[in-house]
Amino acid sequence: MRFANPEYLYLLIFVPLVAVVYIYSNYRRNKRMKEYGDTKLLQELMPDVSAYRPNIKFCLAIAAVTMLTFVLSRPQFGSKMESVTRQGIETVIALDISNSMLAEDIAPNRLEKSKKIISKLIDKFENDKIGLIVFAGDAFVQLPITNDFISAKMFMESISPALINRQGTDIGAAINLAMKSFTPEKEVGKAVIVITDGENHEGGAEEAAKAAAEKGISIYMLGVGSLEGAPIPAGMSNDYRRDKDGNVIVTKLNEEMSQNIAKAGNGAYIRVDNTNNAQRLLEKEIDKLAKADVTSEVFTEYDEQFHIVAWLALLLLIVDILILPGKSRLTRNFNLFGNKK
Repeated sequence: MRFANPEYLYLLIFVPLVAVVYIYSNYRRNKRMKEYGDTKLLQELMPDVSAYRPNIKFCLAIAAVTMLTFVLSRPQFGSKMESVTRQGIETVIALDISNSMLAEDIAPNRLEKSKKIISKLIDKFENDKIGLIVFAGDAFVQLPITNDFISAKMFMESISPALINRQGTDIGAAINLAMKSFTPEKEVGKAVIVITDGENHEGGAEEAAKAAAEKGISIYMLGVGSLEGAPIPAGMSNDYRRDKDGNVIVTKLNEEMSQNIAKAGNGAYIRVDNTNNAQRLLEKEIDKLAKADVTSEVFTEYDEQFHIVAWLALLLLIVDILILPGKSRLTRNFNLFGNKK
């Protein structure tokens, strides 16, 4: 689904504002009535006034206005899928979600900074494809390679260390899994972006990077953290994680290892700090990749669906007109149990 004129959706901002004004005006009116005298007595003196019908009419009117706003925005649904070939690249991002990525030497912490970099990178993609892998002691595919950038950003928001029970940092496993995630297309530029603090606990990362380079896949390493290191927050408490001897664990960026992996993978190493330099350098490196034909399944024809919403809006307006603001004779003469007043 899409909107041909999405700019009209901004009109929806006024709907809650009108509702607030209406509620406030009712509050002021009821307050003034209480100043005149007893509420029950005033109701008996105004038998034709309904306490509920104006509210119902207002809700119907505001719903109709909302529907008309959608009509102006022209909702459309895709009716035909076609394979479209465009120039682009394929990128798989492997994100370290081990507990050490919660260290706060990079604001707000290493993991959140990494997610911001990924989000901005996705915003730069147009005809490309992206996949997402998360890893710690294990690695698994969070999002298969796709050109659905909206889903990619949604999946990314839910990422946290809780996704993987086995702690550690197995960069080699992440690279091996990333190699299997690409499409079979040969001419398209392919890259694996590994975002980690570099504390590899398993080994085999350089060998995996070298194997990827032999297949034409470039490995880019983003080192997140400081060389001085920082403690790892322990959950919701104000304390930090400690080793078996009770000492606070300090996690440091292993820059040398990340550089070696990037070199073996025919890519580049980029240091992530509290500036935006890493973002710019990464985008420059990605731009160097050869862009080739990327085939995607997309909707190529869209049918207008505004008439459905228009009929709903018309129905709401008709019901609003049919409901009189005051009480009907039946309501005045009978109570809720059918007895005459």
